[in-house]
Amino acid sequence: MKKFMDENFLLQTETAQKLYHEHAAKMPIFDYHCHLSPKEVAEDKQFENMAQIWLAGDHYKWRAMRTNGVEENYCTGDASDWDKFQKWAETVPQAIRNPLYHWTHLELKKFFGIEKLLSPETAEEIWEECNAKLNTPEYSCRNIIRMANVHTICTTDDPIDSLEYHQAIKADGFEVNVLPAWRPDKATMVDRVELWNEYVDQLADAANVEIDSFDAFLVAIEKRHQFFHDNGCRLSDHGLETAYAEDYTIAEINLIFDKVRSGLELSEPEILKFRSCMLYEFGVMDHAKGWTQQFHFGVIRNNSTRLFNQVGVDAGFDSIGDFPIAQPLAKMLDRLDSNNQLAQTILYNINPSDNEIYATMTGNFQDGSVAAKMQFGSGWWFLDQKDGMEKQMNALSNLGLLSRFVGMLTDSRSFLSYTRHEYFRRTLCNLLGNDVENGEIPNDMELLGQMVENICFYNAKEYFNFK
Repeated sequence: MKKFMDENFLLQTETAQKLYHEHAAKMPIFDYHCHLSPKEVAEDKQFENMAQIWLAGDHYKWRAMRTNGVEENYCTGDASDWDKFQKWAETVPQAIRNPLYHWTHLELKKFFGIEKLLSPETAEEIWEECNAKLNTPEYSCRNIIRMANVHTICTTDDPIDSLEYHQAIKADGFEVNVLPAWRPDKATMVDRVELWNEYVDQLADAANVEIDSFDAFLVAIEKRHQFFHDNGCRLSDHGLETAYAEDYTIAEINLIFDKVRSGLELSEPEILKFRSCMLYEFGVMDHAKGWTQQFHFGVIRNNSTRLFNQVGVDAGFDSIGDFPIAQPLAKMLDRLDSNNQLAQTILYNINPSDNEIYATMTGNFQDGSVAAKMQFGSGWWFLDQKDGMEKQMNALSNLGLLSRFVGMLTDSRSFLSYTRHEYFRRTLCNLLGNDVENGEIPNDMELLGQMVENICFYNAKEYFNFK
């Protein structure tokens, strides 16, 4: 019987162990999509305790705690930090076979050297030991990033953001790249007329442009796009239910813009036409500047009206959707590709039943300009666990080139989440190791070792080509 989470955790064969320990483990982390706070990095924040660094903003944990019968006050409410941590400690033993059980103990081991299992019996001891370390300079945000061997971080930022914290980080000479990524979703939310108009006013202020027409709207967005580019941004990101590729004319879009700008509700066809137009325009901007565009598809958000009204967005009330995707996605990408304006693109899927759709879709638009210009992105959100990552890599292997994959990202708000890269790397090495042991791929450690290093780091470094 193997010891729980020893040095060969998830590595079932000698080949897997060799690939991980000699190749994957040493590679820096290229975290090209996350939700870390640039303000906290700029200020080199020191967290007071484990609840603040571990539980605040973590909707994965909140979902598990609610499922375990924990009241909302201990998740997003005003319970004390210790009480919240204690409730999480009560939940962890009930989370066996959930990836949270692995992540929790990987983080305790990686960052704090703690190999005890978190439970109500060990909670106080672990709380005190971790908090004592968190209150030393070695555990500031930047030092945790250094501890994790991070090379590059790309945050997620709205077009109206001043990027002042990214500028401050760069001015400080922090050796880790902390770069913005463009997330313009609010510019397309014309289904929420009042909020959209408030946002357009904010955009007008940020761009110093009077937005009284669709053309002016695009001018303002382009100015902000250039501002992001000037501050090192080379990535965009879109969180969408599905792809939007309705037919439209510019005359129609002008009328739709004027209508919603005047405060009138749009019809469903008008909403879809506007979103389709904006995704095309964003894509053209990204291509012109040599950016990579990312699309995260398929989430049904804010399912519980009661809890949404109580605690707001991004609090753990989202789930996997089953939206039609193949035809609109093909049409959306083809619209850009037909004009030679399709940027490097990463497609992320949250419904595993669609894995093969996404894997084959990327193959439709490869053009030989760069290796794997079109990427089937890593297992995301509900799928960034062992089973989900294996299924994504198997689909990519069968229908594309796993060797050209740009690998894992944290997609997290926590500075302790870099162990997700370790989790991915162990899973990758185990997948390859099993194939070697089964005689399905050659036992060529030079070839496979380089492949592992590429997927863990070098592919992303080359693909994004940040200057």
